[in-house]
Amino acid sequence: MKRKDTYDVIVIGGGNAGLCAALSAREAGAKVLVLERSSPEKRGGNSAFTGGGFRMVHHGTADIQAVVPDLTAEEIARTDFGQYTAEDYLDDLGRVTQYYIDPDLAEALVRASNETVRWMQGQGVRFEPRWGRQAFNVNGRFKFFGGVVVNAKGGGRGLVEYLFKAAEQRGVDVRYGVRASALARGPDGIEGVRLMAGGKEAVFGARAVVLACGGFEANREMRTRYLGPGWDMAKVRGTRFNLGDGIRMALDIGAQSYGQWSGCHAVQWERYAPDFGDIDAHGSSQRHSYPFGIVVNADGRRFVDEGADFRNYTYAKYGRIVLQQPGSFAWQVFDQQVKDLLREDYRLRGATKVQGNTLEELADRMQDVHPRQFIETVRAFNAAVKRDVPFNPNVKDGRCTTGLALDKSNWANPIEVPPFEAYSVGCGITFTFGGLKIDTSTHVLDIEDAPIPGLYAAGELVGGLYYFNYPGSAGLMGGAVFGRTAGREAAHCARQATAAAA
Repeated sequence: MKRKDTYDVIVIGGGNAGLCAALSAREAGAKVLVLERSSPEKRGGNSAFTGGGFRMVHHGTADIQAVVPDLTAEEIARTDFGQYTAEDYLDDLGRVTQYYIDPDLAEALVRASNETVRWMQGQGVRFEPRWGRQAFNVNGRFKFFGGVVVNAKGGGRGLVEYLFKAAEQRGVDVRYGVRASALARGPDGIEGVRLMAGGKEAVFGARAVVLACGGFEANREMRTRYLGPGWDMAKVRGTRFNLGDGIRMALDIGAQSYGQWSGCHAVQWERYAPDFGDIDAHGSSQRHSYPFGIVVNADGRRFVDEGADFRNYTYAKYGRIVLQQPGSFAWQVFDQQVKDLLREDYRLRGATKVQGNTLEELADRMQDVHPRQFIETVRAFNAAVKRDVPFNPNVKDGRCTTGLALDKSNWANPIEVPPFEAYSVGCGITFTFGGLKIDTSTHVLDIEDAPIPGLYAAGELVGGLYYFNYPGSAGLMGGAVFGRTAGREAAHCARQATAAAA
């Protein structure tokens, strides 16, 4: 086996977490190598498939201007950015994870969130407000909701291109088409990485390694083993390369597993989407406007409270519920009253959509749905809507239904203005929740809670952050916070190893 170059820090994975780690390590003076499984055209891991949103602490307009300096006076005047305090953030993380989240990791994520976004901007990432996604125009004003205000310009793909550009400018070495296969561990800690490239096996030496290569969401066998029966049939929203390699390599040398291995982030997704994400047509499969309509299964019945909370607090758990329905599919149903609120994804090619001028006509065109029960469901829903409560998409408006077996809590509009539209959805998995145990300095811990010398982790393969559900845009934020920390800590470890060897 040929031994190649030695680096201070090797980062396995070229997504948001890995690139933040690489930039941070380089900033600390380390010689850094990033190993990226994909080609340059498909680089960026799952991060490239995201909307590029970052959930950060902020206290109003001044904090937003700090990361979006080109905001105009007109934009500021017509926008209520609100505020999102550390207490709000911690409350959301606790609430949506049923308080299983590791409190130390939660605190570290929240406290460093604003500073990390500012640091990323300093590295060259450009941000913009999420108008139209996290704020709607009501009477000429935008009011942000759900705790998320900014995303990287160009979404996830823009984010990773900004980060790769920064890494290349700062002298980070990047190798593509490389699959890490094992960690080399010696008596004093990590010594390097075994890998396959071009059909040949090699070893790169390293004084520290950062694992940032995603969860096991693209691995059908692991999904079925850990998430349960039926998960082999879920669509993968993002990259095909997140096969659990980083988790496996760490467990092989004694790392501790942690978090909810039976849990994942899964959404309502185009029913007939490809098995894996298409980076060039990613948005066309998203179906995130369900809070403004109803969702029915093959029996023609509703099965979730579509308006339980803002979309970014429910979307990551509703995909699992769709998978559990008869046939593992559902239909989202809307009328013309809310058509302008539907995201642009609904208008792109590739949507499984039917339309009808009457409910009966719509029911006839909805594939595999019990038509009579569907019509009864809609009529009962319409009769139960509290029409005296004003509709407002920017707040939890309390416009609900009453008296149904499953009521809708907010944004309940009767479905009565034709033409009616229905979109068929299945389950799309984003990432898995189970992974490795780390401390707040991102050291990977062994089964006795001791750090494995020279091994760090960030991103999806960190366990202990998310259970049952997930608050939108916390994933990229956590990846950046812990990636930055991991790079800094790995560089420090490498300096110590170099000094000890001198």
